Amino acid sequence: MDRPLWQPSAERIAAANLTAFERRIRETMAPQAAGFASLYRWSVEHPEQFWPAVWDFCGVRGLRAPGPVLVDGDRMPGAKWFPGARLNFAENLLRRRDAAEALVFRNEAGARRALSFAEVYEQAAALAAALRDWGVAPGDRVAGYLPNIPETVIAMLAATWIGAVWTSCSPEFGLTAVLDRFGQTEPRVLFAASSYHYNGRRYDYLDRVRGVAGQIPSIERTVLVPYLDVPGAGAPANAVLWDEALAAARRPLAGFPDFPFGHPAYILYSSGTTGKPKCIVHGAGGTLLQHVKELVLHTDLKPGSRIVYFTTCGWMMWNWLVSALAAGAAVILYDGSPFHPAPDALFRLAEEERVEIFGTSARYLAAVEKAGVEPRRSCDLSRLQTILSTGSPLMPESFDYVYRSVKEDVCLSSISGGTDIISCFALGAPVLPVWRGEIQTRGLGMAVEIFDEDGRPVRGRKGELVCTRPFPSMPAGFWNDPGGEKYRQAYFAFYPGVWRHGDWAELTVHDGLIIHGRSDAVLNPGGVRIGTAEIYRIVEQFPEVAESVAVGQEWEGDVRVILFVKLRSGAELTEELRRAIRGRIRSETSPRHVPAKILAVADIPRTVNNKISEIAVREAIHGRQVKNKDALLNPEALEHYRNLPELAE
Repeated sequence: MDRPLWQPSAERIAAANLTAFERRIRETMAPQAAGFASLYRWSVEHPEQFWPAVWDFCGVRGLRAPGPVLVDGDRMPGAKWFPGARLNFAENLLRRRDAAEALVFRNEAGARRALSFAEVYEQAAALAAALRDWGVAPGDRVAGYLPNIPETVIAMLAATWIGAVWTSCSPEFGLTAVLDRFGQTEPRVLFAASSYHYNGRRYDYLDRVRGVAGQIPSIERTVLVPYLDVPGAGAPANAVLWDEALAAARRPLAGFPDFPFGHPAYILYSSGTTGKPKCIVHGAGGTLLQHVKELVLHTDLKPGSRIVYFTTCGWMMWNWLVSALAAGAAVILYDGSPFHPAPDALFRLAEEERVEIFGTSARYLAAVEKAGVEPRRSCDLSRLQTILSTGSPLMPESFDYVYRSVKEDVCLSSISGGTDIISCFALGAPVLPVWRGEIQTRGLGMAVEIFDEDGRPVRGRKGELVCTRPFPSMPAGFWNDPGGEKYRQAYFAFYPGVWRHGDWAELTVHDGLIIHGRSDAVLNPGGVRIGTAEIYRIVEQFPEVAESVAVGQEWEGDVRVILFVKLRSGAELTEELRRAIRGRIRSETSPRHVPAKILAVADIPRTVNNKISEIAVREAIHGRQVKNKDALLNPEALEHYRNLPELAE
């Protein structure tokens, strides 16, 4: 395509936070940083100037010590950011304390509840004082086993207020999956509810809460949130109700204590499909600085903006979303299925809540297109300025769908990063055009490159996504990894001194990015590396196919591509459909991409973060043990892949 799908207007560019930031940089320290490309180069080449400029422009509250911003900046891992600086993570998210809406809660059953910035501050202060009186100290862990409700945010703010470390799982996580996570990090206090909504049903999980509280000895107290009901019979023996916790403090807190820049704020978990989940520790300062950079500069969030992201509190996008409070924005929280009571439920939510920034997954956009949803006809999205997508690569056809059927004048920003960095390597930018199938840009301050197998940078070719210089939101480390060996092996063993993220990607002529899937799931028939996303984008255009998974099968000394398809209700995998799929894959990619076998399955395994688990399918078809099946949302789906006679032919 020789022209972009969308170009920002002169008015939008002039009003963007990014434009004001660039102007300040040009006028005060770098006259050469004119235009986004130049600003990006400067941000990577001069981190000691760029990150303090983000701190100041975004109004981060804290004390920066005199001296260098970055120590041991040539070491990765090992670089240290803002030595001597001190701040409080919660204070930065609670800086606004007026009567405007801060948290707006909606669920699929139609409930709505709003809390002002003042109310959020007051409840967080009361709960933080209670935690302090219960003996919770800086560095202790506080856990949430909760739906995406306001109390989850308030509990996190209370914990980080006193320097405790917040860690969370969403309620659809099974008991073993929660024990695999919280059992490692040993929280002292557990926040939980007893029920949640999904797809028109209420799910009760108080028995699992009781199991978690009873099987993790470190948990001294469980705070039960009365969402959907007031938990009574069956509550853990050490339980108190939310309102009792708010009233429990003997004396109020006196301000916000400050902590070192790298003091831990969050522990997040890897998917755990290859063993017990890694417990990834993220520092308060690096997380905050990255989030405000991404929200304020790349997403153009302003005080009073209204943002929603469909997420659970078991996904890093929840942590990212709630940092919008630091920009003075209203955060819309949603509990339930995005397709209930109808496929356009989230777009109707966006209309009713006057949302300006709407975040979802690539899978959701593909699904609503297949369902025939046309929000531009059924919803008033006049306030909508930006659509964000992540979770998996956004296919070119989904770009077409958004501009055809959702809204013509909108910045469609596909973004990509992960739990590992609690932020993004690739992002949108409100001052840049949107090109079909491309992420708009690399993140400011992020030295992202694409490396070939020999560690050489390439452009216009597929390779490993890497980051060649330190950045503030690199993990502080892994929990229970005192020597840091697991951490180094996870990211730095492949290219020593360079962060290898595990994405198969390419840099485009527009200086954007295309993600082709996870590099550990790359197919390798005949020695040619193929990203699975290249296959999915074609297969899932077929109306008969609901979703698909492609894996490599070891076969006669080589690898052959096996494609599994989950069909839509009433569809049949005929030989004619197989020929059509193969023909289109061959014509739009290459003969190497064409599957040797196309097989129908009833379900496709997904992680608890709702991502297709290609590794689990690959292990199952080879008859190998799938480690930690409890990390899967639907482990029973694996039975569809074992002992298939077609795979022996």
